[in-house]
Amino acid sequence: MTPSREINRLIEIMAALRTPVTGCPWDLEQDFGTIAPYTLEEAYEVAEAIRLNDMENLREELGDLLLQVVYHARMAEEDQQFDFADVVEGITKKMIRRHPHVFGDDKARSAGMAKGMWEKIKAEEKAEHKARREALGLEETKKAYLDDVPAVFPALVEADKLQRRASKVGFDWGAAGPVLDKIREEIGELDDEISAGDVDKSKIEGELGDVLFAVANLARHLEIDPESALKRTNDKFRKRFAAIETHAEQTATTLDAMTLDEMEAAWQAAKRPSSSDA
Repeated sequence: MTPSREINRLIEIMAALRTPVTGCPWDLEQDFGTIAPYTLEEAYEVAEAIRLNDMENLREELGDLLLQVVYHARMAEEDQQFDFADVVEGITKKMIRRHPHVFGDDKARSAGMAKGMWEKIKAEEKAEHKARREALGLEETKKAYLDDVPAVFPALVEADKLQRRASKVGFDWGAAGPVLDKIREEIGELDDEISAGDVDKSKIEGELGDVLFAVANLARHLEIDPESALKRTNDKFRKRFAAIETHAEQTATTLDAMTLDEMEAAWQAAKRPSSSDA
């Protein structure tokens, strides 16, 4: 089999990998549950390539992510549920429906028609989805307002989306100031638990979670993506810790042999070249 620019070749390759007897033993053992973590991993690697502005790597990572879509579609086809063409048809139908101001008639394309249209159409789709599940006799699991926020998101992303969702019905702080006060309050409660003689780890974990949730809330009010902010700090930490390693090499020592004071001195030295990095 030869490479191709056509999507059908990728579908053929996946079908071959999943063919009993002649296919790949590892691929044949997989199911939706075992492949899902790889799907999430590939999505993160796409985001990382974008962050680094590495277009060559982005091309490759997008291919890896596309493979995940083909993989899931192939397993669904084997179960006689749907196939890749159904996936494509579904998303094209959805995008056309959600953009009547682009694909609709002259009235739909007029100025101002797009405002509020997205949420209105999504609400209609949700109602149709519920009706379809009821017609099939399936249990409707989405009962609570916040159930629209998937629990599979990374915790920090989930916190941000939960808060945004709640804010749409007015459950929100009016400004960043009160959120800062809330953070101080939560830190105080965390300090109380840590200082308690009989340390209960679960209580400390709960209070720490409250602090992190409040910090995510502050980021939202400051219009800062908390995930990006933390990622930036992670990168900064990597860079400065690498400077400690470099210092160790230059002084013919090792990280294990350095004292904390020596590490701190190298850390502070790494901060000085760029004031914006402090």
